[in-house]
Amino acid sequence: MSVEIKKVETKKDLKAFINFHYDLYEGNPYDVPSLYSDEINTLSKDRNAAFDFCDAEYFLAYKDGKLVGRVAAIINNRANERWEQKNVRFGWLDFVDDIEVSEALLQAVTDYGKSKGMAAVVGPLGFTDMDPEGMLTWGFDKLGTMATIYNYEYYPQHMERLGGWEKDNDYVEYFLPVPDKMPDKFLKLSSMIEQRYNLRVKKVTREDVNNGYARKLFEIINETYVDLYGFVTLTDHQIDQYVKMFLPAVDFNLVTVIVDANKDDKIVGIAITIPSLSKALQKCRRGRLFPFGWWHLLRAIKFHKTEGVDLLLIGVLPEYRSKGANALIFADLIPRYIEYGFKWGESQVEMETNTGVQGQWSAFEHINHKRRRCYKKTI
Repeated sequence: MSVEIKKVETKKDLKAFINFHYDLYEGNPYDVPSLYSDEINTLSKDRNAAFDFCDAEYFLAYKDGKLVGRVAAIINNRANERWEQKNVRFGWLDFVDDIEVSEALLQAVTDYGKSKGMAAVVGPLGFTDMDPEGMLTWGFDKLGTMATIYNYEYYPQHMERLGGWEKDNDYVEYFLPVPDKMPDKFLKLSSMIEQRYNLRVKKVTREDVNNGYARKLFEIINETYVDLYGFVTLTDHQIDQYVKMFLPAVDFNLVTVIVDANKDDKIVGIAITIPSLSKALQKCRRGRLFPFGWWHLLRAIKFHKTEGVDLLLIGVLPEYRSKGANALIFADLIPRYIEYGFKWGESQVEMETNTGVQGQWSAFEHINHKRRRCYKKTI
């Protein structure tokens, strides 16, 4: 029987769309499922600020009456304008190991893109860079993270078999063992940078957040990420949403801001890191906080009952990268990781061509343990 594609039109359809991932990856030791509530908030047009400038449709694939796949088709109009492209994105792509299913799902995205005047299909991408992106192509036996996509090894094999799909961008990710102590050489370098350039570390407080300082943290992300693949600056509406979403649960000991004392403490660099929630999220049955999922997350976030730390967002203004502002970030954070008992850190996705960012790991043991790809096909 051929594959039937059905557009998501009801709340029941959307529930099936979200639950399909939990079904497909049930018991997988490496997949880190998203919270069901987060998926609802991201995919609902009345809850996600990205819908101010994005259009989207979601599709389900059925074969022999059984749900066998899903995909989202997204048009980020601001990104298309910024990069002078006409792209429709595919995201939330999951399917059983059946080439007819993957082909039908990607064709649904293509048809949607054609109907909107698009010229190419790209992905996996979300609505914005704040969503997971890139299909895993290497590192299938490594634990995923909250901020990235995990997929079975047959996914990229299907992309190759389908034909016409080309590499548009590759990412790398690093596993970073936390040292037993800070290297003396690194501490001396950090001290020299502070004195030479009058840069200093600022620790954000809850009072700072209440007084609106948190907005500045995301504004610096806008400045430092502006030239990265597919990035489009966050709107005020999005920043307000992310401040409300992320910062109430953040441990500010794990957030470091670098300021320039010569310029009235202008923010020049930021690092937002969080305890790894991978194991805790795996214990949230089908992405639900209840009955016991909330407890596993609380243990990781508040009591640091986890071995790892995720380097979620790190950005330094271009003119301060050569001055060593990154060194100040890790001179502040690594002693805190040691104190909390973290044994490893994990970078998030980094463009393989971004050697400047990857160079910041040269002072530490670092292992490139995952790779992922965004594909592109002309319509």
